Amino acid sequence: QKKRRAATARRQHLKSAMLQLAATEIEREAAAKEVEKQNYLAEHCPPLSLPGSMQELQDLCKKLHAKIESVDEERYDTEVKLQKTNKELEDLSQKLFDLRGKFKRPPLRRVRMSADAMLRALLGSKHKVCMDLRANLKQVKKEDTEKEKDLRDVGDWRKNIEEKSGMEGRKKMFEAGE
Repeated sequence: QKKRRAATARRQHLKSAMLQLAATEIEREAAAKEVEKQNYLAEHCPPLSLPGSMQELQDLCKKLHAKIESVDEERYDTEVKLQKTNKELEDLSQKLFDLRGKFKRPPLRRVRMSADAMLRALLGSKHKVCMDLRANLKQVKKEDTEKEKDLRDVGDWRKNIEEKSGMEGRKKMFEAGE
């Protein structure tokens, strides 16, 4: 029991140590992401300086609207390019699918045809050998099947159990024993 307690205590200590390491790693990643975000914003977004007069404020708004328009145009262009490449990818994958032969095959119907007719269809006039497949089959006599049926009837243990169960079965066994 002491060994078990020591093992569980060791496991719990290892689990807590792993959780502490994971928590510190998560904190480090969050801090790194925050620093990266600040650097990106400092690089791409200059600090906002609000002008004092109304005319300067209107000029600033016009500049911002022009930047928004240019960004929207770029976004639209990239979306169109993305849609175009997605369409090309779909077309190429469909062509590849068709070339592989993965198209839906029609269900095949069974055709009843003898071996002779099949050979005639395949070989045409060259076919001279007559194949009688039934000639090579083994002959089965009806007497054999009747004997096997009798053996199956005797060998069926369920019938014997049903006959011996109950008072009638015991009576038959007792009479047979005398």
